[in-house]
Order: sequence, then C-alpha cells, then structure tokens
Amino acid sequence: MKPSSWLLISLPLAAYAAPPAFDGISQTPLGMGKFAADHLRDSASEWLDDAKKTILKGKKNMEKWYHQGREYIKQDNLLYEFVTHPSFQHYSLRVTEPKLCDPTVKQYSGYLDVAEDKHLFFWFFESRNAPATDPLILWLNGGPGCSSSTGLLFELGPCSISDEGRNVTGNPHSWTNNANVIFLDQPVNVGYSYADDGTTVSTSPAAGVDVYAFLELFLNRFPKYAKAPFHIAAESYGGTYAPNFASIIYKANNELKAAPNPKLKHINLASVVLANGLTDPYVQMGSVADYVCDGPYPVYDDPEGPQCAALRSKIPTCQRLIKACYNFNSRFTCVPAVAYCNSQLFGPLMQTGLNPYDVRRKCDRSEDKDGQLCYKQMGWIETWMNEPSNKAALGVNPDKQFASCNMEVNQAFTMNGDGMHNSAALLPELVDDGVRLLVYAGNADMMCNYLGNERWVEGLESQFIDEFARSKPLPWILSQTGGVVGEVRSAGGGGRTAGNVTFVNIHAAGHMVPYDQPEAALDLINRWIKDIPIAG
Repeated sequence: MKPSSWLLISLPLAAYAAPPAFDGISQTPLGMGKFAADHLRDSASEWLDDAKKTILKGKKNMEKWYHQGREYIKQDNLLYEFVTHPSFQHYSLRVTEPKLCDPTVKQYSGYLDVAEDKHLFFWFFESRNAPATDPLILWLNGGPGCSSSTGLLFELGPCSISDEGRNVTGNPHSWTNNANVIFLDQPVNVGYSYADDGTTVSTSPAAGVDVYAFLELFLNRFPKYAKAPFHIAAESYGGTYAPNFASIIYKANNELKAAPNPKLKHINLASVVLANGLTDPYVQMGSVADYVCDGPYPVYDDPEGPQCAALRSKIPTCQRLIKACYNFNSRFTCVPAVAYCNSQLFGPLMQTGLNPYDVRRKCDRSEDKDGQLCYKQMGWIETWMNEPSNKAALGVNPDKQFASCNMEVNQAFTMNGDGMHNSAALLPELVDDGVRLLVYAGNADMMCNYLGNERWVEGLESQFIDEFARSKPLPWILSQTGGVVGEVRSAGGGGRTAGNVTFVNIHAAGHMVPYDQPEAALDLINRWIKDIPIAG
C-alpha cells in the first residue's frame, strides 16, 4: 500500500393510513437476506409497500406536502419525512424508517442535506433494552474517509456482515443492547454520503459544524432522545474528529446557556470515547519504535538491531515537524509532518507483510485475499450496501455507489495536515467541566498503539493530571466469564465510578476492538455509560 493511501480505518440505513409522526410509512426492503426478510414478508409490510407506492404516485420529484403536521418529500422516487429547523436554514433532514439489520427495534435513516449540495447519511437504531431512558451514542469511524457502516456491520452494530456480503446475522454483543446509537457517514463523500458538485470537506473543525447541525435537527425531531446522556464514540482518525466535534458541541451548549433559545436543544454531552485513536501525534509518533521493538507483539526480533535503531533515529525529526504544526497551526507546517512521519516511520513497517491494524496477523492485500485494508469483510460490506433493495430501504438513491473508504477524502485531509494537529488540547476544558473521557486501545494495533495512547492521556493537562499519573494499572475482569481482558488506569470518582479520565489497555485486540473482543467491548461500554467501575 502506498503511503498516500494509508488509512486509519475504522479505520481503519387509503394512502395515509399511517399514524402521525411518520411512524409506519416505511421503505420496505426486498431481497435483503433471511435475517431481516423473515420479519418483513407479512401482510402488514406488503401493505405498507403498496401504500408507499400509492402515496408517491403522481407526485413530482422534490415535491413536498404536509400530512398530520409533518412535511414529506419525494426524491429519487423515494419517500421521506422532511425536517427543517429555523435556526439552521441551510440544513434539512430527510428521514425514513428501514427494517434492516435488526427489525426488532425502531430505526431511522436518511440524509442531512447541507445547502442543497452536501448530503450526509445516517442510520439510527433504538436500544434493545430501554430506549426511553438509555443513553444516546454517536459512533464515528475514521480514515479519514471511511464509512461508519464499518463500525455498524463489522464491529458493534446490531447485525454483522456474513456470507461474503449476501447476508447479515444478528450481533448479540451490539452496543445497541443498552444504548440508542447513531452511525453517521461523515464528512461528505464518505460511504453513502455525497456532494452534488464534488465538493468535499477537508478539516475536522469544518466537519464538526455539519455534525452539530445534524444533532440539533435530529434531536428536535426526536426529542425523547435529547433527554438522555450523549456520548461521542469514535475510532481511529475519530481520535481527531471527536475532540473537535465535542468542543463545538460544548461551546454551543455554553452559548445556549448565555442566550437561551427554546428552539435549540442543549445536547447532554456526557463523555468522549476514543477507540484506538490518533489524538496527540507528537506523543503517539514518539511511541512507534517502543511499540514495534519492545511491545507485546514485537515486529522486529532484535530491539537493538538495525531496523529498530533506524526507526528510533527518525523520531526526533518527525516530532520536530509535528511541534512546528502545533505551534503554527497551518497546512504549510502540518503537511510536511504528515509526509515525513508516515513515510519514515510507517513506510518500513508496511513492508513487513504484517497487518498494521493487528500485528498478530499477516496481510495479503490481493483483492481475492485480505484486500487493501487487510480485512476481506470490507468488500463484503460494499456488496451488501450496494444491493439496490437495501439502498431503497435506507432511503439511498440506487444510483449511488457505496465504498467502505474514499481515498479522495483521505487525500484532502492529508493535504491540509489535519491529522497532525493536537486534538488532545481541546479536551481539558471539557474534562474540567465534567465531560468524562475514556480512551481505549487494543494492544495488537500498530497504527495507533496503546503505549502512545496511554502516554498522551497521562500528559493531558486537566485537573486530574496528577491523580492519573499516580494511578496504577488495575486488572479488568470480564463480568460474565471472570477472565482478565485488560488493564485500567483511572482518575476521578474515587473508585466508585468509571472515572473522569480513564485509559483501558485491551488484551488480544487490534485496531477494531469490538471485532476482536466483542464481549469485552460490550462490557466496557456498558460499564462506561452506566458510570460504574471498570477495573475489577
């Protein structure tokens, strides 16, 4: 894989007989696989599909109309509820109700439309347990440029891709067991998201503006979720996204306190969860040689050998360039840092033939083997998401082609040096005001290794810095099996809570922890959102 194409993957959905508030006007999918299909081949679903066709018959494309207090729109021969907000005049939502993946829960999917030329896809699942009181999680994948459908169908969603993309199976370890979860494809041109004129977004702060608008529109349309604690959880490059997005939400909340507006929702930002993320590049790039030479899964046999010596010799220059990026905060200083650190530190490591996201495994990047991202399931996801009936069910134009990752988006962020900024610097203000921080990392991941993640957390200049520095790693024992699955360091809460600043090293897991350790990942998120101790 060329350096320019590296991804933090995770990297790396009787015409008016339906009740009010859109509850029952569904886009009924066809041919989506047995797991979902068995729940849909009944007379009610058949009738709803006929009702949808009847509603749309005679309507013009982009035509809008009202019914029972709600506005609807026909677009690309699909039916949506149309949602607007007076405070966000350049934004609107198109919403439908699919029954894919987990037909036992309420779902919403569709698009945030931005100024009529950018369109961000989302797919929401209610909690399987108590949706009225369970928390709300926004899940973001990284890349930059990778779809959150990776997290949905490969990691923590209510169903998992199977049968080479011809089917999905139920996931008993889904985070939707005890949380309402939104999966959002952002920025524009990622996954099902698209721009009419090819426009893209190339910085995390710019992407965050759209994410905040989406949350306001979504929570105003579905206010029962607005009362719940809200958690941003992001993986990989999401370690850069999430602090930026959380900071924007935090500042908007403060502005709302100073100048109340009943039409806006205070978003109950409870925590930021960073999963194998890239957050403080200076510290994390400085840990690369330590991890690959002395870590639990050493890449090189001899920690004092020529490969390790060469790698260590490159780190001072890499860190000097990153420091310039931190100091001057411009693409002219940040892009050279990206170019040098990626090529000089990760270039040699990519030649080892190992899976950089899980160094316990080899990676054959042939299309008929592991694929460019070292996981053949990424191709399976594309197969399933490009099935026309699944697209129609999710409110996606069948002409749109889904790709797990978009290299043009990746390149746009790279050429702005976005990933070399110190996103960790945005967090102390939030942490000191009660927003909790969880950072976890699988110890087999080379791209965003656990050593670097633990080190930047230890150096985070919040009110908990001294307490965290004094903390000792404690064993994390899985609730159900009693096995030790990792180590936990935490500050705040006096041992009675999950902590205010918490780091978890997860054993025998790579870049995508919910894939490698699904039971442990569910145990972790359940304890975190319930704010009960993780250690022990």
